[in-house]
Amino acid sequence: MERGTEDSRIGSTEVEMVEPEELQHLRELHRRGWGAKRIARELGIARNTVRRYVRGGAAAEEQVRPLARCLSDKERELAVELLGTEAEGNAAVVKRLLASKGVEASLRTIQRAVEEHRRAQRAAEAATVRFETAPGRQMQIDFGEKRVSIGGAKVRVYLFVAVLGHSRRIYAKAFLTQRQDDWREGLVGAFRHFGGLPLEILVDNARALIIDRDAETGVARVHPAFAAFCKDWGVGVRACWPYRARTKGKTESGVKYVKRNAVAGLAFTSFAALEAHLAAWCLDADERVHGTTHEVPRIRFERDERAVLRPLPAHPLPVREQRLARKVSTDCFVDVDTVRYSVPHTLIRHGVEVLVGEEIVRIQHRGAEVARHRRSREPYARVVDPSHYDGLWRRADAPTPDEPSMLLAAGRSLDDYAAIVGGGAP
Repeated sequence: MERGTEDSRIGSTEVEMVEPEELQHLRELHRRGWGAKRIARELGIARNTVRRYVRGGAAAEEQVRPLARCLSDKERELAVELLGTEAEGNAAVVKRLLASKGVEASLRTIQRAVEEHRRAQRAAEAATVRFETAPGRQMQIDFGEKRVSIGGAKVRVYLFVAVLGHSRRIYAKAFLTQRQDDWREGLVGAFRHFGGLPLEILVDNARALIIDRDAETGVARVHPAFAAFCKDWGVGVRACWPYRARTKGKTESGVKYVKRNAVAGLAFTSFAALEAHLAAWCLDADERVHGTTHEVPRIRFERDERAVLRPLPAHPLPVREQRLARKVSTDCFVDVDTVRYSVPHTLIRHGVEVLVGEEIVRIQHRGAEVARHRRSREPYARVVDPSHYDGLWRRADAPTPDEPSMLLAAGRSLDDYAAIVGGGAP
């Protein structure tokens, strides 16, 4: 602090007050021989304030606080009322509004006056009445994300989790993406796993499922494709309120349970091994005693829920029918969610349409099917049809799916080979 500023503060009538605890600390430091400057820096107060209390002796212990006062019962009721209305929860605004009504009080006084009301309000907001669903009424679904060791590499895996609201039976399935097709495939897997349909599903506000909410009514607008899927399967859709994860607390807990119990600390040789592990884990999880119901989910399901689930539809629409635009790479592959599928070499650098079904991947060019593969779920896998390389110079040994290049370039690029065998644009 500059000398001039310090001198001006000496002559000022404004007195800086020190809390009793600070005053005790101040005197203790002074007894230890600390200087005023060092004490001021330690306590974060002005140097002249330290000097004043040191010089004042016992008289300085008595502090007069002109604004220190207690509100009357009537004033306290008014402060609480203003806090919940005009002030919108802001004590500083309450102070200003009280002042306009002739009630002068410090901000701390007002904060103390409304603290009990605030504490009760926070407790009311935090309290949740557990909603126990009737058997067969609701299934909650959600996705969780976790990095899992697969084949020696860390892979980002999306874990679909479904929980039956009444019995707490759980279903989990792993995916490499979190698109609407994955939501639908996970849902159908859960329906088949539980052997029937609930009346409704409770979903998160994921953008793949929920477009937005009506500004006036708050009603969620379900994505048309997802709404059509649910209508075909005969289940209703309800979206939880944004930022209210407790609305779907059963599946929120289920996602944590899957991440922390089913896959935590485990490594898998392949994605198929992860899928097999989750399938077995779901059955084991249904045999535990649930922490909330204090019953075994399987027993609760068999007793109360199995009979009220509605039957699966006989001829549902396809669950997954992704249509993806891709360009064939120079090594005759298209990429779908890290999995590479071979395409006839004559289509190198051409645009194709990839149709991803539940089990089959079809590749079309100008409306005609040019390749068909069994869908792979292994991250970074390469699915090869050796016939797609017919006509190219190759090794003498027979090609295998693990050798997708199979081309003896001998100093040439694949473009040279494509030109030789007719790889140019038709």
